Amino acid sequence: MVSVDDVVCLEAEGNYTFLFTRDGKRYLVSKTLKELEQVLDERMFVRIHKSYTINLAYVQSGLFNRDRILQLADGREVPISRRRMKEITDLLFRYMQTVAVS
Repeated sequence: MVSVDDVVCLEAEGNYTFLFTRDGKRYLVSKTLKELEQVLDERMFVRIHKSYTINLAYVQSGLFNRDRILQLADGREVPISRRRMKEITDLLFRYMQTVAVS
């Protein structure tokens, strides 16, 4: 079992999903990304691309760029859907503000 707090991001691979953890490990889960999203906290985990869901706690602030690439704390770079760019930008901004206040 992997703690949800340790999950940096999830990557879809057909009917499977890879879980990437903060200690650099990768786990293959026999569930789709959609199935896993139904049990994850939607305040922390956000679908940013058809193949990627990220944990907002592991986003590197200031590394969000015009190439629609988001860099995570483990160094992984993940693409952001062109259609959801504005929504993801706003969501990340609001999340970073709440973390700064806490």
